[in-house]
Amino acid sequence: MNDKLTDKDKKDWNNFVSSKDQIPNKDQEENIINNNKLTKLIDLHGFSLESANKVIEKFIINSYEVGVEKIIIVTGKGKRSKVTENPYVSEDLSILKNSVPEFIKSNLNLMKIIKKITTEANIEDGGSGAFYLYLKNKFR
Repeated sequence: MNDKLTDKDKKDWNNFVSSKDQIPNKDQEENIINNNKLTKLIDLHGFSLESANKVIEKFIINSYEVGVEKIIIVTGKGKRSKVTENPYVSEDLSILKNSVPEFIKSNLNLMKIIKKITTEANIEDGGSGAFYLYLKNKFR
């Protein structure tokens, strides 16, 4: 491996640093409009199980209140989860991929406003590390 920076690397770095472009914040929710239907995205990477459940409950209710029809929930695949370090923690329930949908399904107040939950998203939305949640229309 060559540890020396080339002139091109230096030029690219200087262009990047001096650029006024903003790098998107993956932790912010994202609004997407598809065919006049409002879609929201939330990325739960880095959240603990408890905080993810609190955040997602509030996010779903707020989304319903403003007429969102589809939510893309990115949980990650759980490949870096540290559950194997603790033999008393279940691998199936410790990762957000499995526990967040179960939390949603067991919350009767949330299920009253949810039309459908998928098991996996399209690859461009996160594939097996994400899922879709379709909300009922509050305004109908």
